[in-house]
Amino acid sequence: MPVKLSQANLGSLPANVARPNYERATLTPGIVHFGVGNFHRSHQAVYLDELFNSGVGHDWAIVGAGVFDGEKVGRARLAEQDWLTTVVEQDSGHMSARVTAVMVDFLMPGDAAAIIERLADPAIRIVSLTITEGGYFIDPASGLFNPTHPDIVADAQNLDTPRTVFGIILAGLIRRRGDGIVPFTVMSCDNIPGNGHVTSDATIGLARLVNETLADWVRDNVAFPNSMVDRITPATTDRERGILAAAFGVDDNWPVFCEPFKQWVMEDRFTDGRPALEKVGVQFVHDVAPFELMKIRILNGGHATIAYPAGLMDIHFVHEAMENPLVRAFLAKLEREEIMPTVPPVPGVVLEEYCELIERRFSNPKIGDTVRRLCLDGSNRQPKFIIPTIADRLKAGGGITGLALESALWCRYCFGTTDSGAVIEPNDPNWTRLQATATAAKDMPQAWLAMEDIYGEVGNSAPFAAAFAHGLEALWTLGTRETLTRYLGDSL
Repeated sequence: MPVKLSQANLGSLPANVARPNYERATLTPGIVHFGVGNFHRSHQAVYLDELFNSGVGHDWAIVGAGVFDGEKVGRARLAEQDWLTTVVEQDSGHMSARVTAVMVDFLMPGDAAAIIERLADPAIRIVSLTITEGGYFIDPASGLFNPTHPDIVADAQNLDTPRTVFGIILAGLIRRRGDGIVPFTVMSCDNIPGNGHVTSDATIGLARLVNETLADWVRDNVAFPNSMVDRITPATTDRERGILAAAFGVDDNWPVFCEPFKQWVMEDRFTDGRPALEKVGVQFVHDVAPFELMKIRILNGGHATIAYPAGLMDIHFVHEAMENPLVRAFLAKLEREEIMPTVPPVPGVVLEEYCELIERRFSNPKIGDTVRRLCLDGSNRQPKFIIPTIADRLKAGGGITGLALESALWCRYCFGTTDSGAVIEPNDPNWTRLQATATAAKDMPQAWLAMEDIYGEVGNSAPFAAAFAHGLEALWTLGTRETLTRYLGDSL
């Protein structure tokens, strides 16, 4: 019978499950984290767990926070097991399980007053975020903060009861300023180019709607370090809970399964100290941008490359997509011919070796990452992971046949059926609009590129529009398999 995960049962867990060697009672909170999901618990929380296990940094424990009602479900699951999480690392020749105990509290999502009160505590020196690419109120076409979003406008008019992450953060900073307390650092851990700059723009942009003096104070006193984070972490299903119970004898409401690989590169800019994360492998650098651009274009762009052809061919798991010769070859060709040439040199990294590493990671048969997860939220991901690469290729006068085909594959996917005729369930916050536009684009491809909030100036490029239209027509007349075959044979 599996052992139910809880603080009281830590000593009763099977011997093959690693557990904290620090006393939970010795931990005190130093970080409030918004967005307690799988990635955070497999990444930032694991680094802190390793640090705490070394006997260092016990004043940097995490307090969870959130703004959406949907986050209450995850909070309830973790509350039942005293905020503990089992993290399972898997690849073809390795599987291990560990219990992390770095979270000591999880404030009720949406309880702005309680969260602001905690942010005002001098012990809290970092506020971290994993709120997904779509959580930063960015205008996709310009890539800039959108101060006209209704939620942002509402917060600016009433910061006493904010409803966005940035409203709550700003209210917390105002409290600290009034109390004479050093402001906390705001640390984004999301996959966004210049995530520190984006977070700064959102916080200062909201402050500017309140008053210029506040915005200037935030600009001059709060640190927003850029970072690059990486670890493939799929969603948790009954499959993962069953594997954990069978292989390790642990009953966990919300375990996290992930690959063994993890990476965190960060600027060393903090207002009031930080954990000694360099002791557990975090790389602190002067400029994160080269690492970040490499990861976003090669890894995240690579995910987009394999996602839509695999989805159209009814492939369920990511590793199964990599087992398909057409999908794997499409990734290899597009990466090396069109994506990698837009990535400048990265200190200490050989780009070809990095690309080969990405291919191995995508091929991991144990992770159970799904193609549907990779296809999710293209309206927010494409403007960050693919379209800037297209723009750079166009500026350089380089070929864009493969990138145009990737865009056509996304359009064809958003039509809502696979090549076999199976229905694709809504998989984007803007699905209704995307599906209607994809339907129009079947006969008039320019309709897709006319979404200026997504494509911006790229949609007005005649060479890109021609290549996109050709790729989309091929997908409708030949199907995904034959279209990929022709692309790979340089005959598309």
